Amino acid sequence: MKKLMTMLLSVSLILTMMMGLTMEAHAEETTAVRAGALSGPTAFGLVKLMEDAANSETANTYEFAELSTDPSTFVAPLASGQIDIAAVPANLASVIYNKTEGGIKILAINNLGVLHIVERGETVNSIADLAGKTVYATGAGATPEYTLRHLLNANGIDPDNDLTIQFCADTTEALSYINQDEAAIAMLPQPFVTAAMAQVEGLRAAIDLNDAWAELDNGCDIVTGVIVARSEFVENNPEAVETFLSEYAASMAYAEENVEDNAALIEKYGIVAKAPVAMKAFPGVHLSLKTGEEMKASMSGYLQILFDENPQAVGGALPGDDFYYGM
Repeated sequence: MKKLMTMLLSVSLILTMMMGLTMEAHAEETTAVRAGALSGPTAFGLVKLMEDAANSETANTYEFAELSTDPSTFVAPLASGQIDIAAVPANLASVIYNKTEGGIKILAINNLGVLHIVERGETVNSIADLAGKTVYATGAGATPEYTLRHLLNANGIDPDNDLTIQFCADTTEALSYINQDEAAIAMLPQPFVTAAMAQVEGLRAAIDLNDAWAELDNGCDIVTGVIVARSEFVENNPEAVETFLSEYAASMAYAEENVEDNAALIEKYGIVAKAPVAMKAFPGVHLSLKTGEEMKASMSGYLQILFDENPQAVGGALPGDDFYYGM
């Protein structure tokens, strides 16, 4: 009998220990978040979170997909559920929303306008100064074109008749015109503007289009980058989404407060090739974390402007209220 009691006590002790270990393991479980981002400005505020995740210093567990330079890379993975959260261009978020019939939500805006007018001279100091000029630009049939056209129209300049907009295949082609012609004017995005200024003596950022847009006081911003999440993931993992937003806010704050260190992480993760370029370009990418009503007002206003220029720029229709997280 004593042997039986001893054996039962031993079994009971083992079971208790196993239950304790199980409960401890359960308490330490975290939600796995599969995330993706583009190289460039939309990821400037994400790199500290990427670094913390790599060091297992986050509440959520993050699996970051390989960085991409092509925005369309994330359309299929978001639609199919291979990625839960991604940093993407603002208009692409609307396009994916329409393609998936509400399959994604926007969690936050992460950066505003990155476009600049550059020249080697001193002839351009305002949008009005572009009248009669030739402007080399990238982004034909996309948000850069529609943003420029809206700014021109708002300043009384007919984009089709009062100046010449010559679209280039890419930023390298636009830079070639600047190299060939000292009087050339171009519209380029950051951080390419900073890289170009290092290559072309005397090149200056004459107009920050984000500032020119702010002068319109139209109730919205040039929204360049946003954070989106699959609607199903949001519904099934509300705590993980809130945790992500908290950790992402901390990452954005780190970027603002530690520009040099953040630039080093930007280089480390291949967002921009060189940290000094990222550091110099930082003010011009306009990191700005907006959520809730502020996010909705800014984003919906900008999408309306893009829709008015070309409905296909936002996927053919403006998103409904269910597009905006927390609304």
